[in-house]
Amino acid sequence: MRVIAALFTGGTISMRVDESAGGAVPSLSAEEILEAARGIERVARVRPEQWGRYPGPHMTVDRQWALRNRIAELLADPEIHGVVATHGTDTLEETAYLVARSVASRKPIVFTGAMRSASDLGWDGPANLLDAVTVAAAPEAEGIGTVVVMGGRVFAGLEDAKTHTHDLSAFESPGLGPLGVIDEGRVIVRRRLAGTAPVLCPEAPAEPVDIVTAWAGCDARLLDASRESGARGVVLAAMGRGNVPPAMVPGIERWIADGKPVVIASRAGEGRVGQTYAYPGGGRRLHELGAVFAGARRPQQARIDLMLALGAGLGAHELRAVFEG
Repeated sequence: MRVIAALFTGGTISMRVDESAGGAVPSLSAEEILEAARGIERVARVRPEQWGRYPGPHMTVDRQWALRNRIAELLADPEIHGVVATHGTDTLEETAYLVARSVASRKPIVFTGAMRSASDLGWDGPANLLDAVTVAAAPEAEGIGTVVVMGGRVFAGLEDAKTHTHDLSAFESPGLGPLGVIDEGRVIVRRRLAGTAPVLCPEAPAEPVDIVTAWAGCDARLLDASRESGARGVVLAAMGRGNVPPAMVPGIERWIADGKPVVIASRAGEGRVGQTYAYPGGGRRLHELGAVFAGARRPQQARIDLMLALGAGLGAHELRAVFEG
């Protein structure tokens, strides 16, 4: 029977309602969650580790990187066939992406969580944990990389997103669909990622890197505040294809004049940014100024790549290769 390491970091999967607090809070131990996942002992030998009890919004870059490092340590153990990490869903997609972009392993790395607490009739945590261990132990998952398992579906860590605030099927890979499914204990892989970029593995990610969102009529105040307060780089969640209101452009120029990277992503849920529009504030004009385009990365993904690239000491030309190569 295969050995799977399971890191329990907190999140809704570990929560129950505390009447004195007025809502759900982290309460359950790793052992209590495992006990609720009936039949898991028939799937794999699970080695639990109580890594933390953090709600999703309490995850910081330092904590994400420490979790990433612990996952890498466990993967190096020849007795371990895969790693499962439970995580708060509010930041699960970011941590999964960080790990996917910084850890290369043939062994599966599986993130999971829950959309309902243990106090709810529809607590989905035990089923999701069982599915996650099933994937981590499955021969079919070898080489699949970092994935997110929620609601019986397997999503690539490079693609997944939380697309609903509370629905049980909140996780999706927008425009792409899942890699596979778990059907009555069987892992069915329908597709695999091809041509993924090499991982970025600095000593630590660079901080701070901010995200500034564009909206109708916005100006450069938030861009300037980010730059003046010491951010090392910024991701601009631009409109549509990668365009911004003209009043933002002077702020972008000031970033570039300071030698700090500006990465253009889109606030739209799907699609790539590009140089289609040449009006003031259009994508072509921003690229000519020296902004870097993030392709199909969503803003939160582009931020992680920028933190990793800056942490690795990459210069302007190398940054452009990471995002636009």
